[in-house]
Amino acid sequence: MKIAIWRVAMLIVAGLACATLPANAREDKATQEAVSGTISGEKIQKVGFRAMIQKQAIMYNLAGAARNNPDGTVKLSLQGDKKRIDKVLDVIRAGNKKSSTGNTVKLTDAPLDPNLDTFTVYAWTSTTRNITNPYDLVFHLRSTDEEVSKKEAEAAWNSIAESTLKGDDLTKFKNHLGGED
Repeated sequence: MKIAIWRVAMLIVAGLACATLPANAREDKATQEAVSGTISGEKIQKVGFRAMIQKQAIMYNLAGAARNNPDGTVKLSLQGDKKRIDKVLDVIRAGNKKSSTGNTVKLTDAPLDPNLDTFTVYAWTSTTRNITNPYDLVFHLRSTDEEVSKKEAEAAWNSIAESTLKGDDLTKFKNHLGGED
């Protein structure tokens, strides 16, 4: 009899736990956003700028993409936790060692894509490494949504580049590990 009562009690507890999941899922979704737009600045192409953005996306586990535009701007999309997106946008505005500072970001809201699970830098090349063949560098979101350190993000980015580049380009990349782009 005690076992039967215990089983019923466990079923009730399990049912109550499951009943709270949709509320938690709604709360998580409420902190999610998607944005797209354009970044402009004096010097944001051929300086490792999109790689810097991707490393930020890796740190904060954000989906999206970055692509150079022919007019010298960078097209950007980000999706994930709103507070994390804001952190990345602050870094983008500030720039990196080689890029301009005080960059302008013009964004619009975008629809959330529940199937988007990557952040891609399209047509990446490296001036400092003399890599002229364009590569799409793809970061796959982590299954756990924790943030990682700058050092861990750098290691993940290097791993993505090493698994994507081919031939002489891979050799050039490995010879200059630790570079900014």
